[in-house]
Formats: sequence, C-alpha cells, structure tokens
Amino acid sequence: MLGALIGDVVGSRFEFKNFKSRDFLFFAPGCHPTDDSLMTLAVAEALVLCRNDDSRLAEVTERCMHRIARRHPNVGWGGRFYYWVFELNPANPYSLGNGAGMRISPVGWVADSEEKTKELCRTVTEITHGHPEGLLGAEAIAIAVYMARTGRSKEEIYKRMITDYYPEIDDFTLDKIRPNYEIDDKGLWVTCRGSIPQALRAFFEAESFESTIRNAISIGGDADTIAAMAGSVAEAYYGVPQEMEEELLKYLSEDLLGIYNAFSLIKKGRVAKSN
Repeated sequence: MLGALIGDVVGSRFEFKNFKSRDFLFFAPGCHPTDDSLMTLAVAEALVLCRNDDSRLAEVTERCMHRIARRHPNVGWGGRFYYWVFELNPANPYSLGNGAGMRISPVGWVADSEEKTKELCRTVTEITHGHPEGLLGAEAIAIAVYMARTGRSKEEIYKRMITDYYPEIDDFTLDKIRPNYEIDDKGLWVTCRGSIPQALRAFFEAESFESTIRNAISIGGDADTIAAMAGSVAEAYYGVPQEMEEELLKYLSEDLLGIYNAFSLIKKGRVAKSN
C-alpha cells in the first residue's frame, strides 16, 4: 500500500502532462494525494474493519469509499466514479478503468493465499469495476503484490503476468513506447489494458523501488496511477526506504494517517508470518 501512495503523490504533478524523463525531484511543490491514494486507503480501512468477517467486505468497502471521498472532494476524481461516490448517480459504473488496479494493493498484503487474494480482489473491485477488463486488471496487480511479498522472483512474477494476464508485456519496452505513449486502444490512457501492462513493465525494468517510480512516470499519460500501480508491486518486492515513508506521511491528513497506521499493524503481522 505504501508504494501505491508514494507513486500517486510523486506522480500527481505529472498527471496527463506527458512528462518523458526519469530525472525529477521525488517530493516537490505540487505533489499531493489524489483519488488513487484515497481509494487505496478506503480499501485498506475496509480490510481492517472486516478482518474477521469477509461477508461484510463489499458493503464496508463501499461505505469507506463514500465517507473518505466526502471528506476530500477536491482531489481529482474520475468522471463516472465521481458521480457514483458522491451519489449524484448511484448506478454501478461497471468500469474498465485503471481505478481497479490503483486501489487494490492492500488485498495483496492481507491475503494468505493466491485464491484468497483473488476472492478479496473481486469483492472490493466489482463494486465499481465489474467489467471483465476491470476485474482482470485488479487481479493482476493484487496477484503481483502477493507474489512479490511472499518471496517469488521477478522472473516468476513476469511469467505469471504474461501467461495469465497481459501477454503484451512481452512485446514492448519502456524505451520503445515512451516517445508515443499517449492513448491506448480505447482512446484513453485510463483503461486497465492501456496502463497496467505499462505499470508492470516499469517494475520489471527497474532495479529498485525508486527506479520503478521513475520508470512509471517517465512514459507520460496517467502518471500518478501508473506510478501507484507500479509502486504497489515494487514495495512488496524491494521494500521502501524509511526516509521516503516518512516524507509520504507528511502528505496525509489526520484521518488518512489513522487508516494508514491501522493497516500497517496488520501488514507487519503478515510480513512476520511470511518470514
């Protein structure tokens, strides 16, 4: 989860500006948490509240999303999701957008098996992203996080992603797509298929957590969300330098910091159990 928050905050000042470099200050004026961070924390809060009763997870996740959104209305909410979360149009968005992937990382930290990861992932995703592409994208990120945090090699994660989720990851490099990466095959940056393979590629081409975030932002497009998704997996694989965590926490309001701390207790328990 921390990796998603850092990716979002660092990438926030580059969103849709088509910044094409790996050379930038990590935390700088203009950085701020966006809807990516808030909905990641909403999922984390729901998992904390439902840690002994998964039957309530969908209901509680939806409630957490609504409550957190209303406390932070001006963070760059996506179109249809905005209408749903603020109840201007309560219909399920049935989205294929990358919001499915940007918020899912907490699931990969609390699940105790791949099957449980998939189960929890579907429960918290289909609330708003029930489209098959939305469900696929969320599961890809959640499984990658789970595999990384349980000690699987980058080669194993890569093979799993191209076999079960996005074979196109094997067809490009960041250097190849960077000059022209602007829109995907749906005419948007923000579909799962238009951004999750790229986020995963940013992780696969990296040597550290920091280089993953730099890779993700350097291709342009929906920079904060791509960095959040890449950062989710990179945190689980590499860990996050303490100074980056300390800097990130300065951007969280008191209510969000409380959720972060509560989830961190569960996360530490899972890490200890895995080891």
